[in-house]
Amino acid sequence: MGVYIHWPFCLSKCPYCDFNSHVRASIDQDDWQAAYVRAIEEYAAKLPGRIVQSIFFGGGTPSLMPPQTAEAIIYAIQKNWRVSNDVEITLEANPTSVEIEKFKDFRSAGVNRVSLGVQALNDKDLKFLGREHSAVEATRAIDTARTVFDRYSFDLIYARPEQDLKSWERELGDAQQHFDGHLSLYQLTIERNTPFYMSHAQGEFSIPDQDLGADFYNLTQDVMEGFGLPAYEVSNHAKPGAESQHNMTYWRYGDYIGVGPGAHGRLRMNGQKYATREHQSPEIWLKNTLDCGGAAHPFEALDERSRFVEALMMGLRLRGGVSVEDLERSSGAAGGVDRYLHQDKLKEARTQGWIEAKQDRLSLSREGWLRMNALIPYLLKD
Repeated sequence: MGVYIHWPFCLSKCPYCDFNSHVRASIDQDDWQAAYVRAIEEYAAKLPGRIVQSIFFGGGTPSLMPPQTAEAIIYAIQKNWRVSNDVEITLEANPTSVEIEKFKDFRSAGVNRVSLGVQALNDKDLKFLGREHSAVEATRAIDTARTVFDRYSFDLIYARPEQDLKSWERELGDAQQHFDGHLSLYQLTIERNTPFYMSHAQGEFSIPDQDLGADFYNLTQDVMEGFGLPAYEVSNHAKPGAESQHNMTYWRYGDYIGVGPGAHGRLRMNGQKYATREHQSPEIWLKNTLDCGGAAHPFEALDERSRFVEALMMGLRLRGGVSVEDLERSSGAAGGVDRYLHQDKLKEARTQGWIEAKQDRLSLSREGWLRMNALIPYLLKD
């Protein structure tokens, strides 16, 4: 299984972000370290005998935590479960000068992969996105990560206001000088309950329409394939063997626990798949975990159709899609393709070139990926 650790704190809240992240004037680091260790022990009592294949520190900005906290969490996981020899331990980080200085300490703590939230390679767009770093700091952080960690990745956001296709192509060319085996590329979306949602609604800025957004996506795929980093998932590009193993657990509908405020998990226990969710408020999560050993809401048993739909949605995000055998095995829904999918609509999607269904495998074409959010509900029976 994988272990996801959610650190809920940031220096500031980015205007596009709808993640469970918070700004606090002060944090009791000793209490937070103790709470994570306590929560891991609580999960270990419920899930004995598991093998941990990946650990992912996400957020929020987990690179703001003391490296000693990361070390204590990793040690608690190693103490309570078997950990694979090639375990992938990823830390999300922002490329500010303060965080760069801690990279070696995180490496000593056991982190062997870093994912940098760069988001743009020019200062104008970084300011618009509310980022705390400059383009110079971003490239310095990438170059430092290259020397400190076994593996690294960084994120960019495209289809930004006033951005055109040529400028994005140039920015990808600039990024090529810095990436190695992995790069994540996300199209800017306007999410509810974010500052961008209101300012966009009031006409303070605009983003590319649906057609231009598709052009951005197709250009991204063409350029990255030319660089030798094709998409292995809708928004993630990697050389063979450099894929994020933790995220592959999600997309293959494997087991993972989520520890920390608002963290989600998917677990199979006693033959039943459960959805787990931790309390969202950092203060309530901390208090309940220190007092009671955990702050998870009651585990939700997923019925067969829910498992099938989740496994399908995750599997179709991958370039290779999902085999019918793996889909039905991981969801426990034998015969689910016939039972839960409209066969006539599946045939129509194949005719349109959106989905490929051959050799008992379902996968989406590039055009299918562009339509994925609408295509999957279209294929599902009520």
